[in-house]
Amino acid sequence: MTWDLIIVGAGAAGLMAAARAAELGCRTLLLEKNTKVGVKILMSGGTRCNITHATNQQGIADAFAAFDKKQAGFLRSALAALPPEKVIELIEAEGVATKVEDTGKIFPVSNRAIDVRDALVRRAKHSGAMLAIGAAVAQIEKRETGFIVKTADQQFTAPNLLITSGGQSYPGCGTTGDGYAWARQFGHEVVHPVPALTPITTDEKWVRDLQGITLPDAMLAIVHHDPQQEANGYSPKHFLARRRSSVLFTHFGFSGPAALDISRTVTLSTERTSLKLVCDFLPTSGFENFLSQLTDDCRGSGRSNVSAVVQDLLPKRLAGVVLDRAGVPAVKRAAELSRQEIRRLAGMIKGTIVPISGTLGFQKAEVTAGGVSLNKVDSGTMQSTIIDGLYFAGEVLDIDGPIGGYNFQAAFSTGWLAGQSVADNTDIAEIQNRAQKD
Repeated sequence: MTWDLIIVGAGAAGLMAAARAAELGCRTLLLEKNTKVGVKILMSGGTRCNITHATNQQGIADAFAAFDKKQAGFLRSALAALPPEKVIELIEAEGVATKVEDTGKIFPVSNRAIDVRDALVRRAKHSGAMLAIGAAVAQIEKRETGFIVKTADQQFTAPNLLITSGGQSYPGCGTTGDGYAWARQFGHEVVHPVPALTPITTDEKWVRDLQGITLPDAMLAIVHHDPQQEANGYSPKHFLARRRSSVLFTHFGFSGPAALDISRTVTLSTERTSLKLVCDFLPTSGFENFLSQLTDDCRGSGRSNVSAVVQDLLPKRLAGVVLDRAGVPAVKRAAELSRQEIRRLAGMIKGTIVPISGTLGFQKAEVTAGGVSLNKVDSGTMQSTIIDGLYFAGEVLDIDGPIGGYNFQAAFSTGWLAGQSVADNTDIAEIQNRAQKD
């Protein structure tokens, strides 16, 4: 069969692109090297799949505001072509109900990522795309007639090629950076890939001893170690990155949205051993206001031990650690604490310092920072500006957003726009003639 478009990689971007191109009349072949499609979709969101993020009245402005300035500008056309509400409409049209959680994250009502993956596969197939699984691409050539894509035992030809093979995050899913070599082959620059949205590690035993504790609302910030500043307390002007959200203590350090969102700063740093984490366990008020509140709580606590006062604010095990690190005896009556002891305790609750040893890297990263440079990709079509008929979409591009469904949204939108662009550039008369013959 003669194909109009060959897509390499059946993840979020590839499936969406295949559906869009095929429904517009393009003969579309989607190649996937795994024996299952959308493996990363199945693992995402704790196997629940955070599809996208809810937007307010400003619509797509909310979506691209989550990305840095350059990436947001690049995504403008893609998000306009397929905004978050349209993604939800497409998913629900395939029979998968969705829900918006308090955080703004959108999940399937079933809490099953497989339902989302299956919906995307159904749409691609119903649109007329052909899916070939277990078809690892071994070689790609560009000739005057188009692209020749070779697997171990087959060869396919098409005038258009879309690379949606992902980055390097969760390499167990098959995302091992294959697309970068093909991009370089055709003259594209690849921004050095690093893990993003990956847990942060520390060698501090007390952190690991708190394994399993979740703080629904905390603030984590990364700073360069400065002994003098540490003695006086770090302020926001010293923060290299910060995020307020939930935090999970683990056997290796920190996970949860707050840790994941700032991990990119760690992986990009050439001086990781000098980085430290500032932990504000109660970020609802500033230090002075909290100090005043804590002082009132202690002075009005009657005969209660200070441990009881702190346990009203923090989980029991964390309260014990904070008291110990502040040098305040847990059995001491709260009303008998000196001003200095209350200040030290408040400082520890609002600014515990933790040395960073690194991250869990690509093995546990939810997304890749870096990838095919945006400089030579047309943001209005996703087509290469140096090779006609070559397109890129999804995580293979140098695009990475925060946790919350933004990265899936970028993949869906860029894939949709790429598929639509291929159809726009395909001979309409040929497609119509083909349809009449069928």
